[in-house]
Amino acid sequence: MDEEPIFVVDDDEAVRASLEALLETAAYRTIPFDSGAAFLDSLDAGTGACVLLDIKMPDLDGLEVQRRLNDRGVMLPVIIVTGHGDVSMAVQAMRAGAVDFIEKPVSRSRLLDSVSRAVRLGRDARRDKKERAEIAACIGSLTPRERQVFEQLVMGRPNKVIAYELEISPRTVEIYRRDVMSKMNADSLSHLVRMALVAGVDPLRDKAGPEPPAK
Repeated sequence: MDEEPIFVVDDDEAVRASLEALLETAAYRTIPFDSGAAFLDSLDAGTGACVLLDIKMPDLDGLEVQRRLNDRGVMLPVIIVTGHGDVSMAVQAMRAGAVDFIEKPVSRSRLLDSVSRAVRLGRDARRDKKERAEIAACIGSLTPRERQVFEQLVMGRPNKVIAYELEISPRTVEIYRRDVMSKMNADSLSHLVRMALVAGVDPLRDKAGPEPPAK
């Protein structure tokens, strides 16, 4: 199963033990905490598949722990564990970004379905974050002129228009284009456009732009 641990945060020892036992039947590795403060103090933002977070705890309740995770920018999927009378608080947690809530007493199938989804969402989020960082590094390696050509390319402009806009020759544009594709590790223009979108570069802005004079 997933190598990253599932954090189980609940002040009730019996509930913690029950959740851990259910998760371990599916080969998940668990790390228990008896309070929100202990969890936050020990949390390494780089690890963890998801957290099962009790909504009502004496020191910090689940909503406050979730808020602090959000404030830290921790990309850790949160599953709220709630009693029947706390559903409104669980809904608040969902609005704040929790991926799910499960009610006590927790059934094995409901728990494992929820955890599986949270683990998948967390893995996807980490992958996307890594991809954005890698693309940003590639964009950062471009010279100012290469960055200009990159932005023109993802707008869909042909070499002739780029040459006119940047006041350079089409041949020079071709050289810059080759260098941009190489530095960005792009194997096609569509691949370059997708990377631009991931990085937050809008290829449609100023789409019209100037046109070269008619011959």
